[in-house]
Formats: sequence, C-alpha cells, structure tokens
Amino acid sequence: MNSHLRSHRFSSLLTSLLALILLFPSEMSGQKRHLPTGGPIAVVVDERLSALRSTPQLSGKLLRRIGRGRLVAIRGAKTSQEGVVFFLVNVSSRTHGWIQREAVMSPSHPRDDRKLLNLIKSSAEFDRIARARVFLDQFPRSPLRSEVLLMLGDAAQEAAARLSRDATRRINKDEIQSSDAPLFSYFLNYTGLDRYNRQGVKFVFDSVTKQFQYDGTAWREILRRYPKSPESVEARKRLGQLAAVGLRENPKAVK
Repeated sequence: MNSHLRSHRFSSLLTSLLALILLFPSEMSGQKRHLPTGGPIAVVVDERLSALRSTPQLSGKLLRRIGRGRLVAIRGAKTSQEGVVFFLVNVSSRTHGWIQREAVMSPSHPRDDRKLLNLIKSSAEFDRIARARVFLDQFPRSPLRSEVLLMLGDAAQEAAARLSRDATRRINKDEIQSSDAPLFSYFLNYTGLDRYNRQGVKFVFDSVTKQFQYDGTAWREILRRYPKSPESVEARKRLGQLAAVGLRENPKAVK
C-alpha cells in the first residue's frame, strides 16, 4: 500500500513538473534561446517588412511575422521578379523562410550600421528608442554608437513629457487620497513606463512638479566611453540641464 502511494505521489509530481515545463519552458530549463545557425547573424529592425514567406516574392505564403529585435541567420539571397531582394533565413532550428532584405540589418554587412542609423533618425517616439536599443545591442564596434546614444537619450527625454501628461490624466486623485501609498509610487508604477523599462530606459520623478525626467544614462555613457566625440559636448549640456532643475538619481524614484 505504501509503495503504491509513493508511486502515485511520484506520478503526480512528475505530471505537475511536466506541465510547468510546457507552460514556462525557458524559466524551468534555465536556458536562453539559442542563436540561429546556418549563416551570418542579422537582426529584424523593421516590422513593417518582416513577413517571413515560403517563397522569395511579396505574394509568397505568409509563414509568420518576425518581431523587431529577433535574430535570424542569413543562408542566401534572391531577387524577385518585382526587383525586391529577399534573404533566406533561419529563425530557429525548425523555422526558416524568405524575408525582405530591408527588414533586417547585420553587423557583418558593410554600412548596415549607417543604414540602421538613418532608420533611427526617421523613426519617431518609442520606435526610435527601440531601434536605437537594437543598434547598441547588435553593433558593439560601430563608430556611430555615440550618435545613437545621444538620439536615444533625447528621445527618452521627449517621451518623459508625454508620459507625465498621460500619467497625470490616468491617475485618480480620489483613489490616491484614500491610500497610504506615497504619490510618487503611483507615478512610478504607471503602466506606460513598462515598455521603456524593457528597453533599459528609466525615468526620475519630481514630486514637486509631478513630472518625469529621463535619468540620463545614455548621456553619461557617452562621456564615459566616447569623451572626445562631438556628441560628448551635447551630452554634457543635457546632463547640466538635469542638474539645473535639481534632479538627482534616487533609487526610490527610478523605474
């Protein structure tokens, strides 16, 4: 009887463990997603063009849409009858297909860093920040990094003004008054900050003016790594402006 009970408990435990692995495979295995193999690595930068197709043509069957920031391995290239260049790419060991050349950029391709920089310049608001983050992650040796860092910081500071307005409209003052939680905690838990946080962009909150400000990380990175670059002059100005309004890094006020 005891042996049967132990066997039953073991089976139940094994079933529960398998269910957890199926639901949360990366968390349970402790492994990160493997890089795709089969050729030079590229990164998806333009979701508007990132349709993965079964054939190298715009009318080809759509297999899936590849998200921005996803890495692929380039196996080959072909020009369609429409004159559009497609890359044959591996997305994973089981997924491959054709994707439009302009949807991806690769550190191994000359001048792709310049092309991505131009795309960042033409982007607006959050798209500019997300593409700048992709650049900084995937082009570690590019001489254009200080320029991208400056644009990232400036875009974040512009976003701070809009986030301040949005948070003020959405936070219910009556609910705040009925709670013991401090005011700044409501602002710094504002859901609009979440996607910026995932990009490594953090904001400081001024409880007096009820305004967010970018914390200046990208500008400080310029001064630390590229102190002789033209962008370092502008970075010092931006950090001086933060100091002028009395903002300092405060662990309680950063998300």
